[in-house]
Amino acid sequence: MRKYLAEFLGTFMLVFLGTGAVVVAKGDVLTIGLAFGLAITVSAYAFGGISGGHFNPAVTTAMLINRRIEAMDALWYIVSQILGAIVASAAIRSFVSALGLSTTALGQTDFSKINAGMAFFVEALVTFLFLMVILNVTSAAHGNSDFAGVTIGVTLAFLIIVALNLTGGSLNPARSIGPAIFAGGTALSHLWVYILAPEVGAILAAYCARVMGSED
Repeated sequence: MRKYLAEFLGTFMLVFLGTGAVVVAKGDVLTIGLAFGLAITVSAYAFGGISGGHFNPAVTTAMLINRRIEAMDALWYIVSQILGAIVASAAIRSFVSALGLSTTALGQTDFSKINAGMAFFVEALVTFLFLMVILNVTSAAHGNSDFAGVTIGVTLAFLIIVALNLTGGSLNPARSIGPAIFAGGTALSHLWVYILAPEVGAILAAYCARVMGSED
């Protein structure tokens, strides 16, 4: 249970700080990217020693494919991650309501400037790059566990900065599910992109990382 609680708390931290920077602090692109990146770094060092620090269903999928986690644990990791994101979004919604702001603007991911096909490609690509970094920097064969948290956080920050004005820069199905449930609208109807595309990117990264020798 400690592993699942760690995944819940780490995902809560990611969504709470990241979307809070969007709607409460009203940050710019750099601020938002750094908020998500530093949140994942903090969570990795705080909870990663307990659960491995996935905080993302796409990461768990890649770890399952590469046999770094058992199937039953993977299932409960994903459940914990989604619950953490939902509770974090509920907290942000209460803050937004208290400020008298629109409760349909909760830092949800969506795309209005590009079509669904391009949005799918963007999310799959940035998630692929993100997972390639994660799988290699945490590799027992050639990774660097001391700096893994910082490396992963910096990578997430830069990828979100690139993707923010295209898709909102999710790279994480749980991160998109939480706000979409409360915001509704197109964020909810477009949610399939933010669930499927990161998973596709993660699956491709899992096999590509194998080719590069990330696994024993």
